Amino acid sequence: MRNSQTPNSIDAYLEIGKKRTFAGAIDWPGWCRSARDEDSALRALVDYGPRYAHVLHGTQLGFRAPTDTSVFAVVERLEGDATTDFGAPGKPPSSDARPVDGADLRRFQALLAACWAAFDAAVQAASGRELRRGPRGGGRDLAEIVQHLLGADAGYLAALGCKSDRGNDPGREMATRRQAILSALTAAAAGEIPERGPRGGIHWTARYFVRRVAWHALDHAWEIEDRILPG
Repeated sequence: MRNSQTPNSIDAYLEIGKKRTFAGAIDWPGWCRSARDEDSALRALVDYGPRYAHVLHGTQLGFRAPTDTSVFAVVERLEGDATTDFGAPGKPPSSDARPVDGADLRRFQALLAACWAAFDAAVQAASGRELRRGPRGGGRDLAEIVQHLLGADAGYLAALGCKSDRGNDPGREMATRRQAILSALTAAAAGEIPERGPRGGIHWTARYFVRRVAWHALDHAWEIEDRILPG
């Protein structure tokens, strides 16, 4: 297992679109933020460091939030596309092609559990509360956010060559989807998922799968937290 965080350096990558840039920490899936340019994206990553540390509190994963962008060593710059500019990181860093050993797998399982717990806590905090709308009344309500996450996770599983049953009860479906994610991750780490699908499409790697699942859960957990109206 490689962990690039030292007292002096955290490996990061940048996904650079025409309108938006994402900055992500190589070894900390879920810690990924965006802004209009490289410097602002790295600054956003620092700003969200304490929130990410709160998510991982109690996991014993050893994360320490930095206080300045100088801690980041940008090891890769990726050319973004329409997905990047739309608002989602869509390019895997080359290091995500590395194999996943037993220690990595246990670490990823703990990290995903922490991200899911953060999302669940945000949903619970927002239950029965009004969420702030955008300037034109836009923005999903709480039930729509939950359904959006469920749909996206199903898509992420498909990108790994796996499926998950859908259901009528969001809570049960969420539990089923998460178990499918953990099972798919274990299979991918063991090399049981072929690189290409039956139609020739390239499957995601295990590391990129974790990166996308963790990012999406936290992105919406933090969105919910920020949109809860007082009262």
